[in-house]
Amino acid sequence: MRKKVAIDEAVGMTLAHDLTKVIPGKFKGVAFKRGHVVEQEDIPELLDMGKRYIYALELLEGEIHEEDAAIRIAGAVAGPGLDLEGPREGRINLKARSFGLLKINSDLLEEINIVDDVILSTLSNHAVCSEGKMVAGTKIVPLYTDSENVQRVEELCEKYGKVLEIVPFEKKNIGVVITGSEVFEGRIKDKFGAIIAEKVEPFGSKIINKKIVPDDVGVIGQAIRDMHSHGSDVIVVCGGLSVDPDDVTYEGVVESGASVISYGSPVLPGAMFLYATLKDIPILGAPACVLYDKATVFDLILPRVLAGEKVERRDIARMGEGGLCLRCSECVFPMCPFGR
Repeated sequence: MRKKVAIDEAVGMTLAHDLTKVIPGKFKGVAFKRGHVVEQEDIPELLDMGKRYIYALELLEGEIHEEDAAIRIAGAVAGPGLDLEGPREGRINLKARSFGLLKINSDLLEEINIVDDVILSTLSNHAVCSEGKMVAGTKIVPLYTDSENVQRVEELCEKYGKVLEIVPFEKKNIGVVITGSEVFEGRIKDKFGAIIAEKVEPFGSKIINKKIVPDDVGVIGQAIRDMHSHGSDVIVVCGGLSVDPDDVTYEGVVESGASVISYGSPVLPGAMFLYATLKDIPILGAPACVLYDKATVFDLILPRVLAGEKVERRDIARMGEGGLCLRCSECVFPMCPFGR
């Protein structure tokens, strides 16, 4: 139960929640915290904040305050690798404990946000998160709610598991096969090798073997098998994936004995991306756009592979929603590792 009390009658009362102060363009934050006892000298600032009334709050049986609700909800939804911060302004923030990949149970997240009064907001699934990065925030909308709503969240998580977690990256040995007779013959200099190294090394992985091969199906297939036998945990095959008659990388991957999971992706740039496996070793086919676009489908799949995730065809198909990149000037690429 809550009762509005005029501010000039509130001296000596205890605030029932954090009071937020906003200075447009300069500041937004807590000016008076929950539990603060209102003093006469507080009145001018409260009036400046637009506070003509405050709430006198007395919770009834079966009701829960916003801060206590947020603490319980956060505890229910947070999986391994996450730390809780707050409450502040009725909200708990969830932050990555270490560098890793954010994994979200999207169906469970939706069910929780259907629960009355409850909100749980997160970054995009499979976001790359640095230590201390805020990945989610949760609160209830009103000052208090029925405890049954919070209990419903806890029951959902008890039944279906945690909503989100941070999965650490694994240090992988990377084998790189660069296709193209023009590179093999020395007509142009290889650019792929350095770019792939720049992409894998921040995750703690390294290139242990690199080979340049001509546009020959048999040679490409043998190079992939060699990378597998020489201890590569992940194989990256670069170039030769377009519709040109000289481009035979896809055929070379098939000739190696690998199983092609997906040739093509609904992410732009990156339509000609290839994903395959050779005896459970992932093969990532990097299309030509990797040479000149800062973010492509390769940058979205690579972190998932380096976190040990098994990627299925349906996982790639789902990337079509939000997979259109407008190259930063008016970015709507929600999965972009550079823009979020």
